[in-house]
Formats: sequence, structure tokens, C-alpha cells
Amino acid sequence: MSNSRGRGLQANALGTFDTVVMAVAGSAPAYSIAATTAVLVGAVGLASPAALLYCAIPMLGIALAFSYLGRIDVNAGASYSWVGRTLHPFLGFISGWALVISATIFMVAGSLPAGSMTLALFDSGLADNTALSTVVGAAWFIIMLLVVLGGARLTVRAQLVMSGVELAILALFAVLALFHTGNARVFDWSWLGFSHFDGVSGFASGALVAAFYYWGWDVTSNLSEETRNSRRTTGLAGLIGVGIVFLLFEVFTIAVNVILSSKQIEANDANVLGALGEEIWPGWGGKLLIVAVMLSTIATLETTLIQVTRSLFAMGRDRTMPSALGRVHRTWNTPWVAITVVGAVALAMFIASNALGSVGEILSDAISAIGLQIAVYYGLAGLAVVVAYRRMLLKSPANFLLGGLWPLFGALFMFWIFAESLSELDSAAVAIGIGGLAVGLVPMLWYWRQGSDYYRPARLDASRTVEAEYVPDDLPTANSRVHEGLSTDF
Repeated sequence: MSNSRGRGLQANALGTFDTVVMAVAGSAPAYSIAATTAVLVGAVGLASPAALLYCAIPMLGIALAFSYLGRIDVNAGASYSWVGRTLHPFLGFISGWALVISATIFMVAGSLPAGSMTLALFDSGLADNTALSTVVGAAWFIIMLLVVLGGARLTVRAQLVMSGVELAILALFAVLALFHTGNARVFDWSWLGFSHFDGVSGFASGALVAAFYYWGWDVTSNLSEETRNSRRTTGLAGLIGVGIVFLLFEVFTIAVNVILSSKQIEANDANVLGALGEEIWPGWGGKLLIVAVMLSTIATLETTLIQVTRSLFAMGRDRTMPSALGRVHRTWNTPWVAITVVGAVALAMFIASNALGSVGEILSDAISAIGLQIAVYYGLAGLAVVVAYRRMLLKSPANFLLGGLWPLFGALFMFWIFAESLSELDSAAVAIGIGGLAVGLVPMLWYWRQGSDYYRPARLDASRTVEAEYVPDDLPTANSRVHEGLSTDF
């Protein structure tokens, strides 16, 4: 075991408000709207608001699954631990690996817009310079790496500033969009219906992109070992986060449909939000929304780093990956080895990938590939909660709906969009998505053969766990699997 045995992450560093901020920042509202709207419009056209609406319902089911599972197992690995202890350790590992791979790909895909948006503030022509965008994006990535290395409190302080300014700008433009007069189209309620989808496969491809929009709120669960009263807080914050970003996504996607023409959306594929800002408030609008997108992108690089490093930390601690990844820094209480490794790999991939094509091309394939991986680990978590709570589902209508039926619907929806999308996506996206998951079989089988305890789990059963509401954070639950040195599990 690593030399940090008996040392854990920084307990009780985050409160409820901090955790909600992290959930919203994880979904990166401004970045998602700017970078993904063109991809979504390309997939489903005017049905973009409908795709976001119909993906929000199952996504809430998955957020409920995370909330219910977080009450009975506090673990930085989140779905990696829950799925492994309910369905099967192999599925649990694949669940954790899907997050690690999707987050690493995202850091590669997200660093470039961070660079190009920063350059666009000074000169819109510079934003298209891939080499320069790569250098600036890499600089932002390294800064966020150092912030995450500095501990949970520093991470949240940086997040409060970045997300606070971002959300204030978005709120201002949401109001201004309502009073905008020069519209390309008149709002139509059919945009929220099914009539604009190109059949079932069209709906599935839209839903896959919409899943990417929402992805990231579950960073709260990866921070559970560092959160006060985490059995209640992390799940609640995830649900609030999904609700807030859903409203922002709908408002801005409808505004894009109303205010921008198809040609404008296509011409600004990597920054639809900047074009929208310019239309709403010529001169200043585009610049302000570019600031929002830049901050959102940098903020979500930070939350993604937390998700991947906390997942790898849990894997290192369980010896399902090299145990060095479970080492914790003596001063900062952060998994410094995991952070260093992820930083080095992501930077190398980032610089290599930008030799391959334009910003728009890189984003499109990466978003689709990440969508496949998100569908896997969200879907598995949705099944895990039903198994963990199986003996309690019929004890109350709330348990049945919120802990069983809704998460199960979310899981089935995720698996459905995964299967439907495979035939629709181009070969590059499928290769990145499925190939990335397949690579995980190597460490999984290797450490299984090495005899990691993770592959002989203590089964997770809600009926044998004291209800979270009655368990102070400083007392052990009856059946909690306690990791040495992790005071939040006590």
C-alpha cells in the first residue's frame, strides 16, 4: 500500500452551497450552449429544445439514483463503488473507467475552446489559430491543475468566482433575449414536441448530444468524502444542479432558434453563444458572452479534473489501478499522484489531437464519443440503485418512484440511446467511444488476477444500512465499508 495509509482526503471541506455551485459548474452551462448547440442543431434542427427536455426527465432519474446511492455509500469513486457493490465488480470497474476516459477526452476537447475564447476577447481572428489556442488552452489547464492540487477549499473558492460571473452574465442575456425584436423565427410550441425529429434514430442522436450537455453535475458525488453531511448534501446538490442547468439550456436553445438563422448557427459552430450575444447586444454582447463561455470552460476543466482524479484515487486505494494513485499529499490532502498523471496524459493528448483538425471537427467527434461513455456509467448507476434498494421499494410510494421506477427509466433510456446511436455516429466517434472503454479491460483483468479486495465486495443493501438522515457524519453506519483514514466514512 502507498505511504499514505491512514491519510484521507480533506474531510468536511465543502458545504451545501459550495456543492450546488460545483454541480452547476460541472455541467458548464455557457460552455455546453456555446460548444454543443451547433452539434445539437446539426443532429435534430429545430427540435433542439425538445431533445433537451426529453433528456432532462431520464437525467433526473439518474440524479435520483446518485442521491439514493450516496446515502448508503460515501465513496470518492461514486458509481465505480456503487455498481461494483451491487451489480458486479467488473461492471463497477467499467463504470469508473468510462468516467475516467470520458473526462480525459473532455479535458482534451475542452482546453482548446478555453484557449480560443481567451484569444477571441482580444481579436476574433486569433480564435481560429489552432496552434495559439493550444498554447493558451494548455496554460489554463495547467492553472486549473494547480488549483485542484491545492485542495478542495481552494478549488471551491476559484469555482465561486468563475461560476458566479458566468451565471450573472447568462441571467442578464436570458432577460435581454426576451425583449429582442429582430428575430429570424417566431417561437413555436412544436419545438418542444416530437414533430421535428427525424424518426426514432434522429431522436436518439439528439438525446446523446443532450446527455453531454447535462453531464458533469455528478462531480458532487466524487467530492462526497470532502463534503459536510455528504450522505444528504451531495445527492441534493446534484438534483438542484440538474434543475438549474436545464432551465438555462432551454432558455438559450429557444433563444438560438428564435434569434439566429441556420446559416449563422453553422458559421459559428464552435461558439454559437458569441453570435447570439452579438445579435442581442451589438458590440458588447458577443464579448460578454465570450467571457461567460471562457469562464465556464475553465470552470468545467476544474470539475472534470476533480471527477477523474477522485475516481482514480478510489481505484488506486482499492488496488484496481496502481496503488500510487491512492496517495494523498501530506499538506493539501489531495490525490497528488492521480492529479499529476492525469495532467501529463491530458496535456500530451491535447497537444497531439490539435494536429488532427479544426476546433469544430475535434469537438464534434469528442462530444459524440463522450456521450456513449456517459450513457454507460449513468445507465449502470440507474440499475445499481434499484438493486441496492430492492427490499425497500415497496415500503413507500416515494421509494418506489424516486428510488426505483424513475432511476430504472433513466438507466433504460441511457442504454437505449447508446445502442441507437452506434449505427448513426461516424466511425471516428465510435472508435474513440468504444475503443476507450475496451482499453479498460486490460487493467481490470490484470488487477482482478492480482486479487484486489474490490473484486470481493461487501454487498450494498439499503435495508441493512441505517437511514442517512439519522446518521451523524461522525458515527459509523451499521454496514458501511470503512476505508482506513477516510474520516467522512465514519
